[in-house]
Amino acid sequence: KMAAVASSLVSYGSDSDSENESESGNGAQKVDPDAVAHLQPLKSSTITALAALNSAPEVAVKEDVETGVHLDPALKEVTYNPKYETMFAPEFGPTNPFRSKQMSAPRNMLSGYAEPAHVNDFMFEQQRRTFSTFGYALDPSVDTSAVSSSSYIGAVEEAEKNKGLMAFETGAKKTEKRKKVKGGDASDIDSFLGPWAKYQDERDGAKPSEDEQKELDEILAKRQKRGKNEEEAPAEEKTVLHVKDAYDYQGRSYLHVPQDVGINLRSAEVPDKCYLPKKQLHVWTGHTKGVSAIRLFPVSGHLLLSCSMDCKIKLWEVYNDRRCVRTFIGHSKAVRDVSFNNSGTQFLSAAYDRYLKLWDSETGQCIARFTNKKVPYCVKFNPDEDKQQLFVAGMSDKKIVQVPDREPSVFKNNSYKSKNTFVLQYNCTITILIFMLYVVSGDADGKLNIWDWKTTKLYHRIKAHDKVCISALWHPHETSKVITCGWDGQIKLWD
Repeated sequence: KMAAVASSLVSYGSDSDSENESESGNGAQKVDPDAVAHLQPLKSSTITALAALNSAPEVAVKEDVETGVHLDPALKEVTYNPKYETMFAPEFGPTNPFRSKQMSAPRNMLSGYAEPAHVNDFMFEQQRRTFSTFGYALDPSVDTSAVSSSSYIGAVEEAEKNKGLMAFETGAKKTEKRKKVKGGDASDIDSFLGPWAKYQDERDGAKPSEDEQKELDEILAKRQKRGKNEEEAPAEEKTVLHVKDAYDYQGRSYLHVPQDVGINLRSAEVPDKCYLPKKQLHVWTGHTKGVSAIRLFPVSGHLLLSCSMDCKIKLWEVYNDRRCVRTFIGHSKAVRDVSFNNSGTQFLSAAYDRYLKLWDSETGQCIARFTNKKVPYCVKFNPDEDKQQLFVAGMSDKKIVQVPDREPSVFKNNSYKSKNTFVLQYNCTITILIFMLYVVSGDADGKLNIWDWKTTKLYHRIKAHDKVCISALWHPHETSKVITCGWDGQIKLWD
């Protein structure tokens, strides 16, 4: 079949050619060969090339002309927030013929152009302080390997005078540290000098002038006179009983432990479990100034002793009517601390009038008074039963003195120096419960704070007083009763 098709095509082409030839031979119009050249098959030896034609005109690209929004260099205020490229774009247009060479110089900061250089922080700070102190510094643009007068800027003469001394460098060799006279053994109170020892080369030859000596003599005379007056004339002691009868029908005083309060106050056992106080039960009022300290009667805790800045000491009932039983008056200045002996029959008081006084708790009589011309800040009886005649006091001269109550006029026994002074603006008393469950304390904001003894977690906080809450006591026989006192002059019972 394919052969028949091919033969027919050949015959068809031959017929056409013969017809054309016949027609041309008959005098028909002659066809231009170029006009039909595209109809002719390509010759194998002919090579043709295609030329690219771009008919678009040449125009400037927008990006090549427009670099962004331009700012007038003379503009003093910009009403929008331009980008960095806009702020520091090059200026367009002809140069300003009136611009000086200094104005045309490149700048990278307001004051001019700073050459990039590596200077570490220490060297920079050293040169800065040297310049501010001595007026000169090393020139960073000069090689400092060979230092000369041209290596410095600023006060060059001063640099030559100081031989290029820098701020952090040592100048003249320091003199050796002055040595002090050895203070001796610390156990020897009289000869021990400690940090107050004089220098070995110290001289005491300087003498005051006649006018200065006269003035010093007057001051010393006044001090001696004032000291003699205070020593010779202590405040007069007296007492006020506030209850109708000092003894009941059986002849018992208020020191007798009551048995009708619903709790055994004579028991030596402590509660197995305690609870946090939440509310105020009672307020003892009577002191006209801040209360300095409170102490519960030994063992029973049925009486409460308080001392105040109003120079008075008061004894209160903790149970029943909670009355003020007796007031003790015998100090001319604020009373700082009080302390019962083991039986509660006597107590000590320490005041800013430089006196320690021993009182009878039942009669209110002042048994003895002690002073060494120093202010006692705290006082405690010896806890041993066979040494109740001894007590210790912390004094303002950083000493703790031990005093026998049989020799009231002098301090003779052991005295020890403490490392720190007792002088504090306020020293809130901290109470740790016997059963080791809680720690209670006041604070400067007048709050009562209760912590867990083992975990140190703050369990409870109560606003107890308007001023400093100076002391807090947990009653030894009660499961949730706490007594606080403050500088607002009040004593409060919480449950």
